[in-house]
Amino acid sequence: MAQILERIPVVAGVAYAERVRRLPPTFTATLAVEPANRYFLQAIAVLVNGEKVGYVAPEIAAGYYDLVTASGVPVTCPGRRAGRVDHETSGVELLLDFSSLQSQPDR
Repeated sequence: MAQILERIPVVAGVAYAERVRRLPPTFTATLAVEPANRYFLQAIAVLVNGEKVGYVAPEIAAGYYDLVTASGVPVTCPGRRAGRVDHETSGVELLLDFSSLQSQPDR
């Protein structure tokens, strides 16, 4: 089944809660790989205005890590606050839209 590329969840723990609360309803996110991340080797951090607000969900980051690494330029994508239903059912507060990325993995 194809992945819905317009609803990529951002994993944001309590360390990023205040930054997430300050975000506007829509924003542009910058994706940055973290090759030295000791918890997840294919970690992709999500930054807004230079501040980290969380990470691309690990099961999705694995499919985009090489693309972001090889791009040679900052990779950006649209982001938005998740709806109340998303937050209440999964705890997800932010969603990214990867539909504009040049190459998309098959899922």
